[in-house]
Amino acid sequence: MSADVTAASTSSFHVFDTTLRDGAQREGVSFSVADKLAVARLLDDIGVGFIEGGWPGALPKDTEFFARARTELKLRHAQLVAFGATRKAGVRVEDDAQVRALLDAETPVVCLVAKSHVRHVREALRTTPEENLAMVADTVTFLVGHGRRVFLDCEHFFDGYAADPDYGVRVLETAFAAGAEVGVLCDTNGGMLPMGVGRVVADVRARTTGTLGIHCQDDTGCAVANSLAAVEAGVRHVQGTANGYGERAGNADTFALIGNLVTKMGLPVVPAECLPELQRVSHAIAELANIAPDEHQPFVGASAFAHKAGLHASAIKVSPELYNHLDPAVVGNDMRILVTEMAGRASVELKGRELGIELAGQGDAVGRVVDKVKVLEADGWSFEAADASFELLLRGQLPDAPPPLFELESYKTSVEHWGNGVVVSEATVKVHLLNEDGTRERVISTGEGNGPVNALDNALRQALVGRYPQLADVSLADYKVRILGWKGGTSATTRVLIDTTDGVGEWTTVGVHSNIVEASWHALVDALTYAVLHRRR
Repeated sequence: MSADVTAASTSSFHVFDTTLRDGAQREGVSFSVADKLAVARLLDDIGVGFIEGGWPGALPKDTEFFARARTELKLRHAQLVAFGATRKAGVRVEDDAQVRALLDAETPVVCLVAKSHVRHVREALRTTPEENLAMVADTVTFLVGHGRRVFLDCEHFFDGYAADPDYGVRVLETAFAAGAEVGVLCDTNGGMLPMGVGRVVADVRARTTGTLGIHCQDDTGCAVANSLAAVEAGVRHVQGTANGYGERAGNADTFALIGNLVTKMGLPVVPAECLPELQRVSHAIAELANIAPDEHQPFVGASAFAHKAGLHASAIKVSPELYNHLDPAVVGNDMRILVTEMAGRASVELKGRELGIELAGQGDAVGRVVDKVKVLEADGWSFEAADASFELLLRGQLPDAPPPLFELESYKTSVEHWGNGVVVSEATVKVHLLNEDGTRERVISTGEGNGPVNALDNALRQALVGRYPQLADVSLADYKVRILGWKGGTSATTRVLIDTTDGVGEWTTVGVHSNIVEASWHALVDALTYAVLHRRR
């Protein structure tokens, strides 16, 4: 890393997030104004320097956002940015309505987009290269004259550089001379690789005097790597979006950018107290975007520090640093041990420690669990996402194993489809509860539900709630089914995952059987057993 990069400080380095503008261009994402305000507050929590809120004057929703932001948005770390284009060709800047809308947004910073590829100037703008330069100069001068800080996004910079290495630099020099603080080199089509980005940035850095920035799309899967290569070559302003949201393949991921810049390149680009907020904010923004969080996302994904191989677990038992590139807590994440057929004794011991179960001196029990997991997983069971079921399996092999909640006599489910289109599901369970004096109490309970599994859940909880009143607060939160092997017709092994909540916490259990109702029964029993066990504890 070059000396000048290492010496960069928070005040001289910009992390610029454009989730609310470029990120919102992702297919399937549509933020309401209230969503945009919420996302802005979350981005402020991770300490980014600038939040691009949208394009006032071009989109009514963005115009409303900036109007509401003036009174509803109180940012601690970031400055709000309005995005827009330079004046139109042949139009006086004072008369351009969209340039006026940038002033009306009343943000301290404006980010302008300008063409830096001669072909785009001629074919998209249908003007001359000289007029394009005048458009840049006039608009930057006008906004700076009205007290705005101005950044300039040089659209298609890298593609333009390949065709003409000089014109993009002229655009930058024009913007800097007019008062722009940053000239951003945009890989708009996302076709660059890190070595090419580093080479171009180094050349441009040597030919200009202003602050350079980088904006990378992810069409080659290199957006983050390209951005870091640009930093290595001398840029001091990096643009990204939350979780890499954006058009086509997306943008550079703001969370990965911050994680790498701080922990790998030694640049304190966000306040230290903000770094542990990365995972929380990543997942919260995913919820607002109505997109499931990417479990395998670097730094912030649920699986970013999850270990499955027994070899890894053996080393981690000695020292977690041996198989983690970073202490997960630095970015607000956790290390997890996954127990699968690949697991060895070390995996089970570490998982037990994670679950708060002391396994010292329990070598035989650990061995039995390892063997049992291998057999069950061969039959289709999976405990990776079902910690609650694994905990019950583990506790069941210990000397102080908790007794079962009940003994099953039988259960029955039925589904009726009436002539008027109404579908009714009903379940009956017959169980025996063990009394303290050793006698057994037979309980029969019937429940209805939206389907046979819901009816079975209602009937079973109704049968047990008298003995275990804590189950009154328990309910199903989610239900997932996966078909594991097709055997012809509708015959197949089915795996069911059930998420259960008591309003305070949530846990996942698993069941497997060739009959979907029986698979669901196994997961339901584990779910209620876990609830009683932890409420009791």
